[in-house]
Amino acid sequence: MWTDAILAYLHFVAIFALIWFLAKEWTLLKAGADKLDLRRLALADLGFGISAGAVVLAGLSRLLWGAKPWAFYAHNPVFHAKIALLVIVGLISIAPTRAFLRWRKSAAADTGFRIATSEWQRIKRIVLLEMHMLGLIPLLAVLMARGIGYRG
Repeated sequence: MWTDAILAYLHFVAIFALIWFLAKEWTLLKAGADKLDLRRLALADLGFGISAGAVVLAGLSRLLWGAKPWAFYAHNPVFHAKIALLVIVGLISIAPTRAFLRWRKSAAADTGFRIATSEWQRIKRIVLLEMHMLGLIPLLAVLMARGIGYRG
């Protein structure tokens, strides 16, 4: 019972960190294309990536050593939808990460570098999409935890 509680706690902490770092990216992006703090944006994105890894590791740990058996997860389409949504968010997050790295490299090479407003707006929309999609994952987790969708 202690193991499951500790793993659940670690999973929640990682999820909260993931959300915090993504919200930080959104807040920094709201400053505008010409006022971006690229260093802080890159650090927030790094934190997002690290916390995403922690979410996955903690989730896998819960699968392997948690209170519910593998069959509970394997036979639940809600669980599969939750994982699919997390994978989609992960794939979508590649575009902002690449943009942040490119922007930092360009700014370091050219002090007159300016981010195109259209690209900044596109990246800002992608981060907002990530936030909305992440917001659906707790709903799926609540449904899953109550056995909704379980076919075992």
